[in-house]
Amino acid sequence: MPNTTHMHIPSNRVRDIERYFHTELAGPYPDQEIGAFVDILFEAYLGWNKAQLLLHRDDTINQSDLLRFHWAAEYLKQYRPIQYIVGYTDFCGLRLHVEPGVLIPRPETEEMVNHLKQTTHPATILDLCTGSGCIALALAAHFGDAEVVGVDISPQALAIAEANAAANRLQVTFVQCDILHQEPTLPHSTFDLIVSNPPYVCDSERASMSPNVLDHEPSLALFVPDDDPLRFYRAIGQYALRHLSHDGVLVLEINERLGNETCLLLQQLGFATTLHRDFRNKYRSITAQYLTLNS
Repeated sequence: MPNTTHMHIPSNRVRDIERYFHTELAGPYPDQEIGAFVDILFEAYLGWNKAQLLLHRDDTINQSDLLRFHWAAEYLKQYRPIQYIVGYTDFCGLRLHVEPGVLIPRPETEEMVNHLKQTTHPATILDLCTGSGCIALALAAHFGDAEVVGVDISPQALAIAEANAAANRLQVTFVQCDILHQEPTLPHSTFDLIVSNPPYVCDSERASMSPNVLDHEPSLALFVPDDDPLRFYRAIGQYALRHLSHDGVLVLEINERLGNETCLLLQQLGFATTLHRDFRNKYRSITAQYLTLNS
């Protein structure tokens, strides 16, 4: 736990706990985000939804639970992500365990997965750089008969992904491999859908990132060197050339600043590409198909 000289939350009444969070976190966070933190913590610690929280605002909680709220406030002051504090996040209708060894799934990734649900019908799916398993598991839940494989370099991430699969009663095969330097040994030689959200943040972009990401989320899952920012896309594209099935689709989340460059790299490999914007109107994903597969 962090070292702190701050006083404990002075009251165990619910409305006073809420007020404490809004007062103590007013500098680092906007008021609306603090309200969201409070909602998440009351659900995580007491099982209350927003309506129940309103009904219980004049109630008191026990000292043990009060201490949990105190430490949550202290961690938030250190910019620890709320998902790491409560130990989970929700993604495409699934509750997934997350901790500092895996990247916290983003709304942009959820949007990409929802697009895949509507536009593809794969029997075999490969998720490269799977992390918490969020993409693989969401697709396994939607395409119930599909065989899904997730690959990651990190044993810690794979352990978390496997636990998430078990907790959600989903069947996904997870394989450890460094896709930059190895060819993974997988249960299928070809896949109808290869999808990836690989590391794509340039080292030079660190200075513009918020401390909740920079200080707490795994660098291995985020950063690439400025002199070769598309290294994962090159490796994944080359792998997809050999392992996409007939009419198979490659879908990649990308750095918003490198959309055209990533498309050009894939086109040079022989893919036809479509660049997609996300809900913030930023370039966020690419759909690619190998031209000769359709000839």
